[in-house]
Amino acid sequence: MSETTIRLLQPEHHEALAALMVEMQGHYSVPCPPVAEILAGLAALPAGVDILIAVKGEAVLGFASACNLYPGPGLKSGFFLKEIYVADAARGARLGRRLMTALAELALERGHRRIDWTADADDAALLRFYDGLGAAAYPKKVFYRLTGEALAGLAGAAED
Repeated sequence: MSETTIRLLQPEHHEALAALMVEMQGHYSVPCPPVAEILAGLAALPAGVDILIAVKGEAVLGFASACNLYPGPGLKSGFFLKEIYVADAARGARLGRRLMTALAELALERGHRRIDWTADADDAALLRFYDGLGAAAYPKKVFYRLTGEALAGLAGAAED
């Protein structure tokens, strides 16, 4: 049996990652775009996005997606972790921790000083996972999102 490895996403793993992303959307009970649309998004990743994958044989069992940030404290760069997900069938094998360890290694290799992310405040198991990594929660920060009509309205607003 092959060993699970963590590596940067390459085009030959796009289809397997797309399948895992479909699973993820179902896990979170959120709408999922067609697989062709997911594949097109993976083929045209914006500059500065890195996706680490946990691979065993041809299967992608987990992934972590992060993008570069600048500036951070001290005008240093960092990563923003957008998503981490491990396949339901692969949970309990410490793949989430391995993905985060690899992301931390990549961050330091690139000269980044930190990794930031958000978490669902109601997911106690997830919060324990992040606490177990040695991460510190910042309760004084507020997470904002601009989307839909609000995004379009701001983009179309005349300057005062």
